Amino acid sequence: MGRTPKRSSQRAGHRTKAEQPDTVNVRGRVSSPAADSSWHPRARKWYMSLRRSGQSRYFEPSDWQYAQVLAHMLSVQLGSPRPSAQMMKALFAAMEALGSTESSRRRMQIEVERDTGTDLSDEVRAAEVAVLAQYR
Repeated sequence: MGRTPKRSSQRAGHRTKAEQPDTVNVRGRVSSPAADSSWHPRARKWYMSLRRSGQSRYFEPSDWQYAQVLAHMLSVQLGSPRPSAQMMKALFAAMEALGSTESSRRRMQIEVERDTGTDLSDEVRAAEVAVLAQYR
C-alpha cells in the first residue's frame, strides 16, 4: 500500500508525467444498483455509504458489481458465528480499493471536500481567535 500521499493543498509544485491520469470519455450516467435486503445490516450500511460517498461519482458498472460482491461476502462473514479473520482482512483490503477510507482515496488522488453549508475557514478563524484570547 505504501505511505499515504499528502493532500494536494499540502503538496508543492507540479505533477510529473507519471501522475497524469489517462482519461476515457464515456457517455451516460452510471446508477448504483440497490442494496440487497437480505444482507447483514452492517454490510447494507457500508454499501449505502458508498452510494453517498464522493468517490462514487467515478464508479463504473463494474465497480458497483464489485461493491455488491463485497457487500455479500461481508454479509456472510458478519452473519457467521465465527467470522474468518483472514477473509475479513481480504474484504477490508478490497473495500479500500473502492476508496472506502481517506488514505485510500488520497492514494487514488481523490479528495472529497463536503460542503457543510458554512464557511469552515471562518469557524477555524473564530476558534483560533478564541484560543489566542484565552492565552492572553
